[in-house]
Amino acid sequence: MKFGIVTFPGSNCDYDAYHAVTEILGEEAAYIWHKDHDLQGSDVIILPGGFSYGDYLRVGAIARFSPIMQEVAAHAKSGGPVLGICNGFQIACEAGLLPGALLRNSHLQFVSAEVRIRVENPDTLFTNRYDRGEVLRIPVAHGDGRFVADEDVLDRLEGEGRVVFKYADASGNITGAANPNGSERNIAGVINESGNVLGMMPHPERACSDLLGSSDGVRLLESILSRVAA
Repeated sequence: MKFGIVTFPGSNCDYDAYHAVTEILGEEAAYIWHKDHDLQGSDVIILPGGFSYGDYLRVGAIARFSPIMQEVAAHAKSGGPVLGICNGFQIACEAGLLPGALLRNSHLQFVSAEVRIRVENPDTLFTNRYDRGEVLRIPVAHGDGRFVADEDVLDRLEGEGRVVFKYADASGNITGAANPNGSERNIAGVINESGNVLGMMPHPERACSDLLGSSDGVRLLESILSRVAA
């Protein structure tokens, strides 16, 4: 299977994603420049973290107009998997691939820390190697990670099982103290209506080795591999 990792000016987690795919998962990966119009035959697209276009105007707002996003949108529309991580989540929301928006953290400070997220729906393309209610240790690094949406949108996301991850404490309790950015309802990750686009603020590609603190992100990649390969 081939993973295409989109690189925007200011991306800084594209190399982490490449390492996770090639060295940990053992699959093929390619960097895709934001000005290209060719996904290079990629089966899965990753929109990585970073600070695309320096976060000018609004995080992800300029990257959304990069030429490659036309191809990413077409890939998603045809059912192809798209994983947006951190800045990639912001870009996916700006591009209309996912509902809601990511705003400035409620405490108005950049946060870089290991957090815990609870698996809300293990029956997705991205989470089938996890158990419902399982608590994962995944790092975050963002200044604009507060997920917001209208109440009816939030209700629909939860009712349809499209909230995939929530910030939680070590025991799996959903608390305000466990929420690093003030996201509505402690939401850390959501999928689109078709279930083939996932956006999440935590970085699973940085949680692929126990030597670095956690390998809880590996099964997210393995989940994608098991479904797409099948």
